[in-house]
Amino acid sequence: MTEDAKATLVRGLDDQICFAVYSAAHAFNRAYRPFLAELGLTYPQYLVMLVLWEQDGQSVKAIGDRLMLDSGTLTPLLKRLEGNGLILRKRGREDERQVLVELTGAGRALREKASLSANPVPCAVEDSGVPPGRLLDDVRALREALLRRAAAEG
Repeated sequence: MTEDAKATLVRGLDDQICFAVYSAAHAFNRAYRPFLAELGLTYPQYLVMLVLWEQDGQSVKAIGDRLMLDSGTLTPLLKRLEGNGLILRKRGREDERQVLVELTGAGRALREKASLSANPVPCAVEDSGVPPGRLLDDVRALREALLRRAAAEG
């Protein structure tokens, strides 16, 4: 561990990278709230819909892997989306143990509504003064480094 890394352990809350990321995640959720209210979605439900808008007809496992969610967290999200008429869950034809998730017509239509709604988050990211592409690359690199470290430590 480098001296800088050791020093991080004893810094105050506002000097912790983990707190900056944690509090930024909460700020993202707050910023998204009005946009998502128009869509009738929570932030985690929106993430599920984004995954399905990219590629419809995915397995529950594939969605969970993509969003880094376990089935205990994902299943209630899917039940709510299904109850709202946005998705259908079906057993796989070749393997009935597999559950596939498909968009309904309403789920596909919601994508259009989302694209036409005012999303304040991209503007806020631009207002930060950090180029959005660089910010995204930096956050992804941090996430991957943390995942590699967690996997190595078992």
